[in-house]
Amino acid sequence: MAGIICVIGNKGGTGKTTITHMLCQGMGLLGQRAVCVLTDSYREPLNPEGRRYLVADARSREALVKVAEKIRSLREWIGVIDGGGNRTEMDRNLYAMADLVLLPFRDSHEDIRTVIRDLEMFPRARAIPSQWPTNIWQRGSAEKTIDEFLARFGERILQPVDAISASKLLLQKTIPANLPSPLANASRAIARQVMELL
Repeated sequence: MAGIICVIGNKGGTGKTTITHMLCQGMGLLGQRAVCVLTDSYREPLNPEGRRYLVADARSREALVKVAEKIRSLREWIGVIDGGGNRTEMDRNLYAMADLVLLPFRDSHEDIRTVIRDLEMFPRARAIPSQWPTNIWQRGSAEKTIDEFLARFGERILQPVDAISASKLLLQKTIPANLPSPLANASRAIARQVMELL
């Protein structure tokens, strides 16, 4: 298996970077070789030490082309590209190169309006509820909102990724030696559903 997954979307703050790192971590936990590709010039590259995946800096167009070509040449690797927010043209370019496109969105009407536009713009993309509420009442309300506004995209909506405060540990420059089990379990769950799609 080789391929490129792009995590994109016009709205910032939806959890693209968190999903990207959790997905790569989960793939590593499942024995799949993965590389997390940074494209957002406002972010700094993270230390790969202690991670179950590699980290690649592709913040320039030339670097992105080289990294994508390298990933495609490695049969057993998957590249997960963090697209950043508010970059429509970049999203179009990433969509064109991707084998699978993920559109994270949070439990807000603004996020849902934006993901609807993105799902219409990118017909092969899948939406993934991100940082989803775990409180039973909030979760019920969030699921009702999906049923109400995203029903026509039903088959393109993935299982929600719960809000886990420990997920921020993956976004630190250097990660702790031991990551909490709930983070590992959530990361594996994301990776399983994404690998099934691939």
